[in-house]
Amino acid sequence: MSRQDFDSNLILVKDVMTRVIISVNNDTTVFQVAKMMEQSGIGAVLVKKNSDLCGIITDRDYATKIVAHNLSSDTLVEQIMSSPLITINFDESISAAAERMTNKKIRKLAVTDNGNVIGLITSTDLVTQLAK
Repeated sequence: MSRQDFDSNLILVKDVMTRVIISVNNDTTVFQVAKMMEQSGIGAVLVKKNSDLCGIITDRDYATKIVAHNLSSDTLVEQIMSSPLITINFDESISAAAERMTNKKIRKLAVTDNGNVIGLITSTDLVTQLAK
């Protein structure tokens, strides 16, 4: 496919999403999550309460919520997570994903299949696809 042939409406979320899901309980500390993110080389962790996914904490949250408000490292993730979790269905186009991210002013979307989260798609995934 050449650049002239690129059509973001034909490429689906499932084609570029990350299928690895890392989640923590809502009573995990922000320090514990930061260590997980560092060791795993990831920028987001999903948050669950009673085994249901209820939010997300991202590397950006550390700057805008923790550092900016001088919160301690033992702050629970439920206090700073973004909730509700914003999602997109796996069979939607990456163009729809980009539009949702733009409208919501976010960089990561949970990907669902029949209401179950099966992965994540990030703005980096979209840029990487565009650069091919």
